[in-house]
Amino acid sequence: MKKYLFVFSLVACTINVALPNQAFAVELYSAGSLRNSLTEITGLFTEDTGIPVTLTFNGSGTLADTIQKELTEKGKSADVFTSADIGNPQRLYDQGLSGPVVNFIGNRLVAVVRPGLNVTSDNLLNFLLDPNIKVGTSTPIKDPSGDYAFQVFDKAGQVKSGSTQILKDKALQLVGGNPNAPVLPNGENNLVYFLKKIPQEEFRADIFLSYYTGALSAQALPNGSDLQLIELPNYLATKADYGLTIVKNADPDSQKLADYILSPKAQDILINKYKFAPPSTPVPEPSSIGGAVLAVSIAFALKKRQAYFKSNQSK
Repeated sequence: MKKYLFVFSLVACTINVALPNQAFAVELYSAGSLRNSLTEITGLFTEDTGIPVTLTFNGSGTLADTIQKELTEKGKSADVFTSADIGNPQRLYDQGLSGPVVNFIGNRLVAVVRPGLNVTSDNLLNFLLDPNIKVGTSTPIKDPSGDYAFQVFDKAGQVKSGSTQILKDKALQLVGGNPNAPVLPNGENNLVYFLKKIPQEEFRADIFLSYYTGALSAQALPNGSDLQLIELPNYLATKADYGLTIVKNADPDSQKLADYILSPKAQDILINKYKFAPPSTPVPEPSSIGGAVLAVSIAFALKKRQAYFKSNQSK
């Protein structure tokens, strides 16, 4: 790794000497559950470094598929990928499409309950299995939140025989890329909308399995303050480890953004302001990820910058 970092540093210095200083936007593809936190963090990153960041949010599975497709068809995609799981960025790494994956933050699943139901952690499973109770989730495979919800259902089957299939069959996959789900109106919070506001009764959930951070965001809204946040009992508890990776052919400034997200400043914002959990594994030292990927991508970045300045000079 030191060898790759040395090569990267040497070539980067050559680029800086050979070409005028020009900040190109770093492309960040990120899980939707990080929208508020990473919008703030990348804004601070731009203020501190002068490097702009372009943000794209979606389900992590969908984003991983997009990155794979874009690299295959164009040779270039996102620069940095922050996922709500480890599996999707690890899939890219295993295919040689990104650098090593770092667990940079954590989360957990909770039950968000509409007003009027007397749900507790102790009786939650009984409510979930009640045929009159509609359960909302995200979409498995396309979005890790849906995968985590189905892990909860798998755990339920270990407590009550047959409950796993009952829960998977009844789950309304209302967000996260399900093409058959109702469209969420612009500006609406998904939990508030699908638990309280959606006009189609058949799609109005009574209980929604959601990230803890998303539940807090919904409760902070004026029309979401009456939503109940119920912690899952220990036998259903499911945590979420979030992964970060630098994508193949990334811009050299991508390393700076990755290091910034891993920095104490950004970690403090994620944990203390937005209430994410500390990562399960220690955050690595700056520049310990992505060096090899960035080193082999310098030629691409150099070509892009040369083309940019050649185009400007010809005008």
